Amino acid sequence: MDIIVCLKQIFDLGQIKIDTTSQCPITEGVAKKLSDFDKNALEEAVRIKEKHGGKVLALIGGAKDAAKEALAMGADEAVIYSADSDSLGTATILAEIIHKMKYDLILCGEASIDEFSFQIGPRLAQALGIPVLTYARKMELKDNEVVVERNLENRYEVAKARLPALVTVTKEINEPRIPTLLQILGASKKKITEISPTKQEAGIETLSITAIEMKRKEVILKDIGELARIILSEKS
Repeated sequence: MDIIVCLKQIFDLGQIKIDTTSQCPITEGVAKKLSDFDKNALEEAVRIKEKHGGKVLALIGGAKDAAKEALAMGADEAVIYSADSDSLGTATILAEIIHKMKYDLILCGEASIDEFSFQIGPRLAQALGIPVLTYARKMELKDNEVVVERNLENRYEVAKARLPALVTVTKEINEPRIPTLLQILGASKKKITEISPTKQEAGIETLSITAIEMKRKEVILKDIGELARIILSEKS
């Protein structure tokens, strides 16, 4: 079982502050980490390897420190690339890389926690011409098929697809492991490859990012009845 996990290195959102003048995020000096949902995808890949055997390759948009983190969590090999693009451009770059690889299953987080576009997985599957199952909260492999339970907000759906296939996972699927010191040290002995894919033209160019200005109304309420009246008046 050859599994590819697509991961993205992002700024640690908990450390980002907003410039009060420009309302732009301050990223200088902010540490980076693997996106949380992508860690769930990697954890699931490692669990599948532990049960069925095979190999896990981490395909990372980021730097070597992100690769070492993925290797410490259980990936057997890491490939890192540098790409600054929108979801369409990123999916195209990933497809260019993966087309040259052998795989049975591709796992992605349902979205990256910095953009939440939810588009990389489906766009990548379309580019590769393989089935895609999204929002998986449970999954298992049976007879050359992947069976997942999908979280569709108001219901759960069980679906399956023949391999090779791509699955995007939610945070419900597992709790990512914290590497031991021995695993962290062992990661330095695993293979990391840096590649430079063909530059893709972005379909959408991000010009700026600014925070929404928040202002308090500074209304003092005397009792719950007054609060109820205000809520009802705003709805009418």
